[in-house]
Amino acid sequence: MRWVNWGLTGLLGLWVGCSAKEEKKAPPPSPEVEVVQLRPSEVRETGEYLGTLLSRQSVTVMPQVAGYVRKLHVRPGQKVEAGQLLLDVDAREETAAFESAQAQQGSAEVTLDLARRTRVRTEALYKEGLASAQELERAVSAVEAAEAATRSASAQVSQRGVRLGFNGVRAPFAGTVGDVLVRLGDLVSSNTPLTSIAQADVLEVSVSVPGDRARALKSDTPLEVLDSQGKVLVTSPIFYVAPQADPRTQLVEVKAVFRNTVDLRPSELVRARLVYSTREALQLPALAVVRQSGQPFALVVREKDGQTVVGRRPVTLGALGEAAYVVVAGLQPGDMVAVSSLQSLRDGVPVKLKSPSQAQAAQGAGRTGGRP
Repeated sequence: MRWVNWGLTGLLGLWVGCSAKEEKKAPPPSPEVEVVQLRPSEVRETGEYLGTLLSRQSVTVMPQVAGYVRKLHVRPGQKVEAGQLLLDVDAREETAAFESAQAQQGSAEVTLDLARRTRVRTEALYKEGLASAQELERAVSAVEAAEAATRSASAQVSQRGVRLGFNGVRAPFAGTVGDVLVRLGDLVSSNTPLTSIAQADVLEVSVSVPGDRARALKSDTPLEVLDSQGKVLVTSPIFYVAPQADPRTQLVEVKAVFRNTVDLRPSELVRARLVYSTREALQLPALAVVRQSGQPFALVVREKDGQTVVGRRPVTLGALGEAAYVVVAGLQPGDMVAVSSLQSLRDGVPVKLKSPSQAQAAQGAGRTGGRP
């Protein structure tokens, strides 16, 4: 009986061992991978620079007369119209001079009126023989002198009126007021900066590029203003390329103008990108690149002996865009490239493609990615 139990135990152990060997020999399931089919797409050759925003209309406001600040009519950041009053400079002296000129003009007009009446009476007496020719000449000369004095007095009034107008400092054009640099009671002169006015509806963006890059620019080359995340805010063609390089930096200034619809500010520093050229080329998603000893490879999926297998293929890559590399050599249009499970794939290993919807989504992601 004991011998029978030992026999059964041995047979059971032999069966378990054989089953384990059979399980070890069973091939593992083929891994599922996502693929992208490479097709030519638009590639842009670009350069990113630091740009400066400039107002097309910007001025530092200074008074045209000396005196004390009597009243402020604006505050920093206020929008003003052309000709709007900004501040008043003490005008009492100019007001007195203007009134004196007006008084002199009035006196000259009275003298002129009297001279004219005298000339009329003298002419009448001269016709009747009661006045001499010399008296008539004096009457005519007196009228001419009175007319000249009246014109001079009128000119003085106009001059004093203009100077009196200088005491009210006005906006030369519509824009936004900068910092107000003076306070009530400050003594100012014609060299004292009062404030600034800038017009921000239309701005220029200025960038400096290397000379070899400037030679490739055309009048319709697009310039893009970017935000801090790289998103394009506005795009405009360049209108100016400096005829000579800066002697200190050897860079060439390039400008574009755009309508400010995104609340940018004059003198602000921004990211700017010039699009030098566009062309069609293959792009390989960055997540599909495998590197070994510095050499980039792509895992190309192909049919071999009735199976779908993956093969490692060396590639030459160009510039890196947002999510893809430009393919210089090593791949052809229509190649299927694996973009998932890259670390578990080996050369010649059979694979199973994911569903067409998943592959199509991955393909779309690869196409929209790299734009260097």
